[in-house]
Amino acid sequence: MDFTVLEYAVRGRTAYITLNRPDRLNAIAPETPGEISNAVALANDDDNVHVIVLQGTGTSFCSGYDLKIYAENASTVMQTEMPWDPMIDYKIMKAFTDDIVSLWRSYKPTICKVQGYAVAGGSDIALCCDLLIMAEDAKIGYPPARVWGCPSTAMWLYRLGPQLAKRMLFTGDLIDGIEAQKIGLALEAVPESDMDDTVLKLTQRIEGVPKNQLMMQKLMINQAYDNMGIGNTQMIATLFDGITRHSPEGMWFKQYAEKEGFAAAVAHRDSGQAIPEGGAAREATEKIGKS
Repeated sequence: MDFTVLEYAVRGRTAYITLNRPDRLNAIAPETPGEISNAVALANDDDNVHVIVLQGTGTSFCSGYDLKIYAENASTVMQTEMPWDPMIDYKIMKAFTDDIVSLWRSYKPTICKVQGYAVAGGSDIALCCDLLIMAEDAKIGYPPARVWGCPSTAMWLYRLGPQLAKRMLFTGDLIDGIEAQKIGLALEAVPESDMDDTVLKLTQRIEGVPKNQLMMQKLMINQAYDNMGIGNTQMIATLFDGITRHSPEGMWFKQYAEKEGFAAAVAHRDSGQAIPEGGAAREATEKIGKS
């Protein structure tokens, strides 16, 4: 199978899926979710593979969706313009979400190795893996929760419980690997120089377990989340993600990004200063459009 934005390799009983857009901090391109799903399928169909490791080349695991493409320009891949058809938006984004969730639904255990950043959509990918190993100074979070985004996989809830999930999504804050381990989001946080050895020891411990045993343990745990309604939650979250991009506040953010650039819009979003809302957002959007 040919891949354009990631690399796939098998070493021993472990399959390695490596995001490979280091010049963009492995930001999610339109092809990324589907290629992740295809790579997971390859690993699941390989009788020699017992465990899957997901990682990223370069300085960061994944900086999220390559929103600079979508925020600064009109796009047919991710709807950002009005008039807006929420069902077209949902169809596109649900396909992306389902491809990413293939890591969670994989019959074989998935381990994510995070250095640098796993933010926004990058955190969606990381948290869909069964186990998370982070560098102590790595950062994870969902900043678009402040404006222009809702985590479509909804994994913050299922990994942290309601109170800590709300704490992360009410603020859009980033936390480092040490804090992520402390609250149970990451299994381990180690110096970045030790990550390869840490992941290798974990995979070697898992590799010796029969595939059917691994599959049964994972299905047993995951079915509990199915019974809790994870599928319905992801449907709602994906719909809400589209709404955030077309609310008055979302349209203000889009106009700001088009006028000042995505970096400036993100800096405003994350600064802590008030984001225009409601009528004020509409007025600000009109003002930006006329300037």
